[in-house]
Amino acid sequence: MAVTRAPLRCGTVGGVNVAESAPPGATARALVGVVALSLLALTGCGERISGTPVAQSVTAVRHVDGALADLLPTPQRFPARYPAVVLPPQAAAAAAGDLDGVGAGATVDPANCTPPETDAEGEPASVAVGNDDTHRATLTVELARTTEQLARLRDRLAGCERIRVDRAGASATVTTAVDTVVPAGADDAISLRRTVTPDIGGAGLTQTMQTSVGQIGDVRITVTSMTFGAGEPDRAAVDELFATAVRGVRGG
Repeated sequence: MAVTRAPLRCGTVGGVNVAESAPPGATARALVGVVALSLLALTGCGERISGTPVAQSVTAVRHVDGALADLLPTPQRFPARYPAVVLPPQAAAAAAGDLDGVGAGATVDPANCTPPETDAEGEPASVAVGNDDTHRATLTVELARTTEQLARLRDRLAGCERIRVDRAGASATVTTAVDTVVPAGADDAISLRRTVTPDIGGAGLTQTMQTSVGQIGDVRITVTSMTFGAGEPDRAAVDELFATAVRGVRGG
């Protein structure tokens, strides 16, 4: 049985035009002008830690004060090669849904791998995205409120290493691998690599993402580097922006 998420017009993210040739699940490829393509860590100066992620058995989800829009890294805090802008609320909501490799309006098989819907009545996610035109790469940071522990995301990823996604008449295979190396600084964190391979369009439209997800209280931080074709995601930029986001959420 398949589950379908809320619809969104193909080729847009929250009404903002993105790469029409992008495969299903592509995030806001970037923005130039109005729109173009879509911690120091307290415990490690942004370095990565080796080991197998282990879920905390008991972790209270405390509230972090401050609006997400105020906690979000500003475009000036992005790595220099990624000119960035903050997305307007409607585009931010759509872009946040695209970071999971599925996107709005998609049908997922197996159905239990469908990402959960966001709380429409809760505080909207805040998203900023930067673009490197030369390397066809984007760098995105999202802050979202959540009442669940990050361990629940780990549980959902188990058994969903390879899924099929159908969106607006286009189909793709999405593969996800959880890294054993995780970013430092958050209360809990995971790192993963995701590939979206369209059935039609060739290798040039294959989308590859390197993502770090961290949680501090009820704020979930997601930083993603995305490339098309043979390009490699920018792991160093992910680490840098993740550390910046952690610092901001912690009030540093």
